[in-house]
Amino acid sequence: MAARQLVPRRAAALRWRRGYSSAGAAEYLHRSIVPTMHYQKSLPRLPVPKLEDTIRRYLNAQKPLLNDDQFRKTEELAHQFEKGIGRELHEQLVAQDSQNKHTSYITGPWFDMYLKARESVVLNFNPFMSFNPDPKSEYNDQLIRATNMTVSAIRFMKTFRAGYLEPEVFHLNPEKSDTQLFKNIIRFVPSSVSWFGAYMVNAYPLDMSQYFRLFNSTRLPKPDKDELYTDEKAKHLLVLRNGNFYIFDVLDRDGNMLKPSEIQAHLKYILSDNSPAPAFPLGYLSSENRDTWALLRKNLLDNGNEEALQKVDSALFCLSLDDFPIKDFVHLSHTMLHGDGANRWYDKSFTLIIAKDGTAAVNFEHSWGDGVAVLRFQNEVFKDSTKAPAISPQSQPASVDSSRAVRKLDFKLNDALKAGITKAKEKFDATVGTLSLNLIKFNEGGKEILKQKKVSPDAVAQLAFQMAFLRQYNQTVATYESCSTAAFKHGRTETIRPASIHTKKCSEAFVREVSKHSTEELQNLIVECSKYHGRLTKEAAMGQGFDRHLFVLRHLALSKGIALPAFYQDQAYARINHNIISTSTLISPSVQLGGFGPVVSDGFGVGYQVE
Repeated sequence: MAARQLVPRRAAALRWRRGYSSAGAAEYLHRSIVPTMHYQKSLPRLPVPKLEDTIRRYLNAQKPLLNDDQFRKTEELAHQFEKGIGRELHEQLVAQDSQNKHTSYITGPWFDMYLKARESVVLNFNPFMSFNPDPKSEYNDQLIRATNMTVSAIRFMKTFRAGYLEPEVFHLNPEKSDTQLFKNIIRFVPSSVSWFGAYMVNAYPLDMSQYFRLFNSTRLPKPDKDELYTDEKAKHLLVLRNGNFYIFDVLDRDGNMLKPSEIQAHLKYILSDNSPAPAFPLGYLSSENRDTWALLRKNLLDNGNEEALQKVDSALFCLSLDDFPIKDFVHLSHTMLHGDGANRWYDKSFTLIIAKDGTAAVNFEHSWGDGVAVLRFQNEVFKDSTKAPAISPQSQPASVDSSRAVRKLDFKLNDALKAGITKAKEKFDATVGTLSLNLIKFNEGGKEILKQKKVSPDAVAQLAFQMAFLRQYNQTVATYESCSTAAFKHGRTETIRPASIHTKKCSEAFVREVSKHSTEELQNLIVECSKYHGRLTKEAAMGQGFDRHLFVLRHLALSKGIALPAFYQDQAYARINHNIISTSTLISPSVQLGGFGPVVSDGFGVGYQVE
């Protein structure tokens, strides 16, 4: 799932907006006086942890998962690795990192991990985040919401590309740093040192290098390793409805946005098109095994579909319009996480999905970036489309000839392609059929009560997962919580390991022997869990976990043709990386809920919010 977010509190930003005129709509969300990428050059680099710290943290995470004999073996292998081949690899990594100061040590290996993966992106990688409904119920009409969100998305893109988007900053003391005075000063500080100026007032600018992949981008299937493709010159939107593909320009030749009423007219035309669903919906191909999809794509290109595919790949983004309303949260999650396979193109950097009743969500391909960029986009689009909607229920679509502006893409399919689509559909249906999905909403408690008790809401949520698993399966298993390292240049994510000796002890006390402990003892156990989890979270956010470091050392060994060290062949290493419980959280005023598939076939994908 998307990385665990650091969501800055924002004072009311100074808005710069052009009013509507006969020439068209406002082009920008706002106009920041601090350029969007002002801090990027001076961001601190992601640190390579000390090897001894990584081994210590790794062994601490293994303790609750292993019996004494297993732990002794793992400990021995870990120390041998630390003194031997691991030390050599670590020194090579440090030397390599010092020669690549423009990026982070995780960047290359992490892209490889995603792009070399051959599994389908559906359920395995693509997460979703659903928008809250528009507070004004009449604006939740599918056409109105699709138009307003499309306009806001284009505004976001133009604001970012013009350098007007407010830089993403995590404010620890917003009264000092999120002010007009500070912005007036920091904009004159050279980019090469601007990060230090923000740091002086307890503000932490975040990496924004992923943002350019939000638009006009697609993951292309290739044998062995996929490619990321971006074409910033393209001016059209891709719209999917009933398994059919449509495109129309949303920018003119000068890069100005179409009038919202014209976008509304074109979307209305697509929604009223009575074309039947294709007998062989192409969308299923993007759900295939990547090598299989790469072969089928080559067949598509060879069969005369190059121009049509290029239009799909280069489109600003994909807008999927579904022909049914959402019944409940479970139905919403199924729809936005995977859908029916026909009305999706899972390879686009993101797809904006809008159901018949206006329920909206983003489903995004994960290789290009993490939740920090997608959540910022989602927050801005929600805020703009609800507070400054481009059209209202009273707005009339423009009197334009949409039949000329909108083009339906036709794909030439031979028998091999038809067979490939049929097989992809069968596999998709079978895979989605294995997914059990449920949602629980607790209406009591909440983070304010937990904070009053001086315990971390996130730690308590993670402890609850440990207790639930112990109660259900009578064991403690590998658990993953995603944490963003966007405070560093080209940072991605680090893993928090919530299963600890503290959570195991606390869970066993509550699940197996609650009567043996006083209330005070049980409270103290929870406090210990909270303190330890807080430490792990801080370490991970500062790039001081162990997972990414060990992952890159393994990647380095394999890339140099070195025999895989015994440390990595340990069953305990395989088990801790077989994450039965995979979790991620985010809190945002724009997000209703989010989710992702389990990362292993016998596991759980747990998206949660503590409010």
